[in-house]
Amino acid sequence: MSSLDLSRAGAESLDTGNPLRGHHDLFDLPEGLVYLDGNSLGALPRSVAPHLARVTGEQWGRGLISSWNDADWIHLPARVSAKIAPLIGAPPGDVHVGDSTTVLLFKMMVAAARMRPDRRVIVIEPTTFPTDGYVAAGVADLLGLEVRWCDPADPAAALDHDVALLALTHVDFRSGALYDMAALTAATHEVGAVVEWDLCHSAGAVPVDLVAVDADFAVGCTYKYLNGGPGSPAFAYVAARHHDDLAQPITGWMGHAHPFEMERDHRPADGIRRMASGTPPVLALSALDAALDVFGDVDMTALRQVSVSLTDYFIALVDARLGDTFKIITPRDSAVRGSQVSLAHPDAYGVVQALIARGVVGDFRTPDVARFGFAPLYVTHVDVWDAVDRLVAVMAADEHLHPSYAVRNVVT
Repeated sequence: MSSLDLSRAGAESLDTGNPLRGHHDLFDLPEGLVYLDGNSLGALPRSVAPHLARVTGEQWGRGLISSWNDADWIHLPARVSAKIAPLIGAPPGDVHVGDSTTVLLFKMMVAAARMRPDRRVIVIEPTTFPTDGYVAAGVADLLGLEVRWCDPADPAAALDHDVALLALTHVDFRSGALYDMAALTAATHEVGAVVEWDLCHSAGAVPVDLVAVDADFAVGCTYKYLNGGPGSPAFAYVAARHHDDLAQPITGWMGHAHPFEMERDHRPADGIRRMASGTPPVLALSALDAALDVFGDVDMTALRQVSVSLTDYFIALVDARLGDTFKIITPRDSAVRGSQVSLAHPDAYGVVQALIARGVVGDFRTPDVARFGFAPLYVTHVDVWDAVDRLVAVMAADEHLHPSYAVRNVVT
């Protein structure tokens, strides 16, 4: 990183060589805003609003109930799943879209634990996103299991023959640290357990190949780097070898082998379709369907190249211009880093708010972390330069200490 040209002209030069530079125009971003919060909520693709207008005005407004057949709403989850599958290294038939991330985590953890009925332990790391830990505790209580909190630096050390499931987040939500998915999956299988990967902070920003690493299960949200919109439906992956044994706990009618036969007793559908429960959320799925088209011609190797370049550049600029004002808690080695950089500072909340006032959007995570996400499809090196330049101005003028920042917003 020391050889980088840290001038604004240097940033412009890096953007000239960006293999994804044309994709920025596919997004509807406010002029002059530097948006570095795509790791929390992705930007709006321009294709989404007109597509939703057609779905609501024509398919719902004119087609009404007939659109389940005529517009093929009933197969919308499968079509959206087929667009997500190549982004996570999975066959389309192994991916299901529907429900929230939390609901899918619950369904998947129960199903995974049931596959190892003679084992009593779920291993999870204590700094994971809270929902993952909450769900693991709830599943353990429901099934009479034990939650074992592992060392985040060495999850494999917690594995033994009592373990049914290892549940890990691929990219840490606070620090951006990236786990070695292949090595930890292999270690889990070595003791006869199964593994579930949370891909919320990697899908759409970090190349993932679930088949190549022999993963058992995965769950991920679609409103971050996949740009599906606030609260957009989550996705689940189940390796084909587990389909016949998959017993998820919310056995709704859409997971039935023949939903419209209206049978009294539940018969699970074949394959991944048994992960379904209720009626598909057509409007939310339609927005996601259109949003995913921005990935249609994206090479994931190029995506990763841009991600690494952006995060390397941000780290180099912070080092050069802010010295030890902040502690960079994200790994400097790009091989173990996702697509975000997190800075620790005692007044991190005020720093984030002061930056927002200057047109740079990041976010805050308790207790002292300012997070900045670099969505490779629409963040530029010039954005990175401008963000750090404004951060320098914030700190020089102590803008982060403004009294109004003493009270935090409900959503931080």
